[in-house]
Order: sequence, then C-alpha cells, then structure tokens
Amino acid sequence: MDAVKRYRIAVIPGDGVGKEVIPAGQRVLEAAVAGHAELAWTVLPWGSDYYRQTGAMMPPDGLEILRGFDAIYLGAVGDPPHVPDHVTLWGLLLPIRKAFDLYVNVRPIKLLPGLQGPLRNKGPEHIDMVFVRENTEGEYAGAGGRVHVGTPHEVALETAVFSRFNVERVVRYTFELARTRRKRLTSITKSNAQQHAMVFWDAVVAEVARDYPDVEVTSLLVDAAAALMVRAPERFDVAVGSNLFADILTDLGGALMGSLGLPPSANLAYNPRLPSLFEPVHGSAPDIAGRGLANPIATVWAGAMMLDHLGETEAANRIMTAIEALTAEGNVLTPDLGGTATTDQVAGRIIELL
Repeated sequence: MDAVKRYRIAVIPGDGVGKEVIPAGQRVLEAAVAGHAELAWTVLPWGSDYYRQTGAMMPPDGLEILRGFDAIYLGAVGDPPHVPDHVTLWGLLLPIRKAFDLYVNVRPIKLLPGLQGPLRNKGPEHIDMVFVRENTEGEYAGAGGRVHVGTPHEVALETAVFSRFNVERVVRYTFELARTRRKRLTSITKSNAQQHAMVFWDAVVAEVARDYPDVEVTSLLVDAAAALMVRAPERFDVAVGSNLFADILTDLGGALMGSLGLPPSANLAYNPRLPSLFEPVHGSAPDIAGRGLANPIATVWAGAMMLDHLGETEAANRIMTAIEALTAEGNVLTPDLGGTATTDQVAGRIIELL
C-alpha cells in the first residue's frame, strides 16, 4: 500500500472576506484528497489586524517561517481606509513574491458553464484564456523615491525595471504553456509610448519565439488588448504581459467571467524547493466582509491549482469538474452571480459534487 503523501501548507487568511473563503477552500481541498493525501495546515494570523497590533503585516522572521512550507494559501490583504493599500501590499504579498522569486503569476480567465457574462453572444467557447503576469519586476519593482518632500516642487519617481534574465524566463514559460493549449501566444506591450522598456520586451519575445516555431505569436498594445478582450475574447489563448498590464487586464478578465469572485491565480516559484503561493485574484471586499456572502469559487479554484502544482492532479481535476457542475446547475450561487447562497453553502455543494 502506497504511503499517504503529506503536504505542509501555510495558510494566510488575511483580511476581510479572506477569513471566510479560505476555510471554505480548505474544506473542499480536504475532501478532494481524502484517503490518499494529507494537507497539514498551519494558519498564520498575518494581515491588517496583525499590523494594528504590531506595526507590521507579518513578523520580522515571517519569510523564514514560510520558507519551510510546500505551498502558501492566501485569502486576501487590504483594509481600506484603516490601513493604506501600499502598506498591506508591500508589507506582505510583494515581499513574499520577491523573496521566493515567484516569477510568474498565472491567471486563468474562463467563462464557466451556466454563467452569463456581460458580453452579448459570447459563451464559454469564446472566453477561455490564460494570462501570465511577470511577477517580480516591471512597474512593481519598487525602484524610485520622493525628493523635496513637503515643498511646492516635490517630485516622485517610480521606475519600472525589466531585466533580460527575468523577461526571457517569463516569456519562455508562456511559450511552454501555449504549447499545452492552442499554441497561440499574445504578448501585451506599449512599445509605441515606452521606447525603452517595452521595445526591449518586444525584442526578447521575438528572440525567444525563434525556439517555438509551432506557436503563433501576436503582439498587441495594452489598450488594443483591452478593447479586443471585450470585442473578440476568442482571439486570446495564452497571453503574457508586464506586472502592471497583466494585473489590470486580468481584472477585466474577471469581469468577463461574470464576477471577480471567480478568477484564481498561482504565483509560481522559479526554484521548486521554495513554496509557491496560491490566491484568488479578488481583494478583501470589506463591503461584504463578515456577512458570509463572499464567493469562494476563486479560492477553491486557486486551491485546485495548488494541488495540481503539488502533483495531486487528479484531485485538482475533480475540483474543477465539480465547480463547473455547480455553475451549470445554477442552484447554489452567491449573490455576485445572482444567487442567494452563502459561502459555506457553495463550498458544501462543491464537496457533494466531488
């Protein structure tokens, strides 16, 4: 008899609805692996509440604590207006991404069966794409500063950083992903206006493309890409963009899916010995926090991506089949999808459908 595999998962529910959707996700993942794997959860109470108590989003040795886990399962961070957004982002998520070199952020965008997105005459067969977001540099590099602070001629500088090493490995990851799908890749840029960084990005894409003659490559300016996602989403299969561009466009993708409560994301470590991080795309949603109405599907889907990354592909596939069965039924949906179900009821129905 094969030994039961044990995975050490760091759980950071975070803020707002993160504290509601993460337990729901844990329940589904436990049910999916029952009998053939063990998920050893360690819940870490980091986030805005921790910040108000200690002045930091996580303890000084937080990164060292996380280093010993197989994966990280994150709910959401953010508590506006009580804690500034730049404090929550730079105090927790971005340090983790940088310290563990989580070089790509993979975000599926897919209209699930039974759901009606906002686009007329566009169904699941038209909206099925994956975005790869550069995740450690670009516009989120943190390079810059402010001078003459508090004077009438105060200046703020924010410098985007693009290294050949990083852009090439992100682009190469995207080409490999495209080979597993429909072999179409869209590179999203803004090289007409950003004559250094984005022209450089285009050049790296063109160089890497020579190694993938079987993949069709299209380059789009970010504004044109936004318009095309609305007008003809079927044109997209796999897309790659900078940290900022892909972040913005994947929120648009969530809207095309029908709710930001649906899209998941995987922050993948370049070094397989370091933990990758899995989270919903949505934020902490303080307007509905504590009411039990948050949609857990994005968090469950992110958990399925985590299981797949850990090698539990069969369990991950079963979760995705159950999610699609749930939306196809249309009977147990949260209010963002037009239903009246609670977070726990949706999780419970997914477990039944497993």
